[in-house]
Amino acid sequence: MPAIDPEQPGGPEVLRQVARPVPRPARGEVLIDVRAAGVNRADIMQRQGRYPAPPGATSIPGLEAAGIVVALGDGVTGINAGDRVTALVAGGGYAGFVTAPAGQCLPVPAGMSFAQAATLPETWFTVWSNLHDLAEAKRGETLLVHGGTSGIGTTAIDYAKMMGLSILVTCGSDSKCAAAQALGATAINYRTEDFVARALDLTDGRGVDLVLDMVGGDYLRRNMQAMAVGGRHVSIAFQNGHRPELDLALLVRKRLWLTGSGLRPRSIAEKTAIRDALLRHVWPLLADGRLGAHLSQSFPLGQAADAHRLMEAGGHIGKIALVMGDVMGDVMGD
Repeated sequence: MPAIDPEQPGGPEVLRQVARPVPRPARGEVLIDVRAAGVNRADIMQRQGRYPAPPGATSIPGLEAAGIVVALGDGVTGINAGDRVTALVAGGGYAGFVTAPAGQCLPVPAGMSFAQAATLPETWFTVWSNLHDLAEAKRGETLLVHGGTSGIGTTAIDYAKMMGLSILVTCGSDSKCAAAQALGATAINYRTEDFVARALDLTDGRGVDLVLDMVGGDYLRRNMQAMAVGGRHVSIAFQNGHRPELDLALLVRKRLWLTGSGLRPRSIAEKTAIRDALLRHVWPLLADGRLGAHLSQSFPLGQAADAHRLMEAGGHIGKIALVMGDVMGDVMGD
């Protein structure tokens, strides 16, 4: 099968298409004929050698993929060969075929292309598990998210609308602010405005109840300054560093709650529980068009390097996908 499987860390140029054996589904897994794969910031970090695949996982990058189920491992129920699914995977999405735990598969929403559907799992699993499960977001609260036009940012805007939250986002240009506002957020251009002062002004000095942070570094201190008494701060990435200075006096005075989580290391059982919640609460809204995918641009698998360059340049809004050509041959053959 075609795959992107770099031999060593490096720049986008290491993402060359190669041939790899088709994987076989283990017990509880399905084999998916991949038609599209989502591209995520974690893929860039893996390519750079800063986010290695977990033990036992394939070295092929790609944390989400959509396609057609072509084979079932032992013990799989509720999914059949021929089903159109999108799945969260521990790796392997950048390939013609990928195995996925059955409990991490979701149906492709009606009316969506495979490329659109492939961009849903990573962001929705992340946003739901952190804002709904971990931070226990409540209707009427105010949420601050950095990177408002990223995949996480656009999904967080959708989550906020769905749950009755007010959402403030930061963006790096006026055009991105306009895009975030069109999706339903109040946007702050962090290059021209102090997001702390603006967040306090927009909340009449009270501060925000929730922060979903992907930046880390010195943003922790600034986020805390922008938060309300009793606010909750959830870290999911740390592009500016993972060892910030912590102002304990501010923490104590505001009675702040700081936590964080990663999705990739969590157990299949935990991810299945998140999948079940998404099926109940989010997928019906995707199926009837009240929510949508935020696909910015698609690239053929062989142009994965160009997809990474676009993500690193930061010029896109929403998600990026890789799309596959037809894969021929006996999918279970050697």
